[in-house]
Amino acid sequence: MAREIDFHEIECFLVLAEELHFGRTGERLRVSQSRVSQLIRSLEGRVGARLVERTSRRVRLSEFGADFLESLRPSYGALVSVFEDARSRARSTVERVRIGFQGAVYEPLARALTVFERRNPPVAVDLVEIPLADPFGAVREGGVDAAVVLTPVREPDLTLGLTFSRQPQTLALSSSHPFAGREEIGAEELARVRLVPLAGRAPAYWRQVNSPRVTPGGARIPQEGGAVTLQEGLSLVAAGRGALLVCGAAAEYNRRPDVTYVPVTGLAASELALVWRTAARGSRLTAFAAVLAETVA
Repeated sequence: MAREIDFHEIECFLVLAEELHFGRTGERLRVSQSRVSQLIRSLEGRVGARLVERTSRRVRLSEFGADFLESLRPSYGALVSVFEDARSRARSTVERVRIGFQGAVYEPLARALTVFERRNPPVAVDLVEIPLADPFGAVREGGVDAAVVLTPVREPDLTLGLTFSRQPQTLALSSSHPFAGREEIGAEELARVRLVPLAGRAPAYWRQVNSPRVTPGGARIPQEGGAVTLQEGLSLVAAGRGALLVCGAAAEYNRRPDVTYVPVTGLAASELALVWRTAARGSRLTAFAAVLAETVA
């Protein structure tokens, strides 16, 4: 019996009973007037009686149609209520996993998120951007369940679930900078470049790798201003306010005509890492780490 019920026809009849006008009914349902007529005729065929009387001057319900409407309205309302209640309960049972990222959601991470959600239907992943200059704060304070951050990671209360995307470090420069036409820059030449420092709570060991104050040889690197996020830093670079060290993935996913990326030799390669609070470790996080490992393999 359920297979004989077409809810498009039911909805169309209920709206037509309110409007008593085929054109306005079509507008509300976002279908053509002829489609409204088709749905009503089909419903009348299923019921076995005329529900609507239509003349060139007016539309009204037949006596049978009025009786049908009186019985149908509360039943349809109850059905809609049951459906909405079920959908609400289904949403409340979804387990949400919050993954932090710095600057951009790189393609391997995006693929991993899709695969992870497909394999774990009760789980939905929320993406949360975290400051470039504060890689561990959101994880430590519970703002996210895990985060993909730049290495190194030497935090005793955090678990390093996976490292990936090992690439040479790259210097983001204004396209008008004298070094913008170079194929590469040596690490000691950073002393001739004014860097935009990262203004946040990143530990000193992390800063020395990702926003160094001195070259490997000990020469001081000039610094001016400060940036909290990657986009803020790149905006300062584009305005000629300094240069910014970024990982290879950031350079690849943040192409713009006013910024040039030049590889830097003589520095440790950059890597990304998935980290979470050791105390909050759970099967969902380890499962996500496994999926991400598959994706970047």
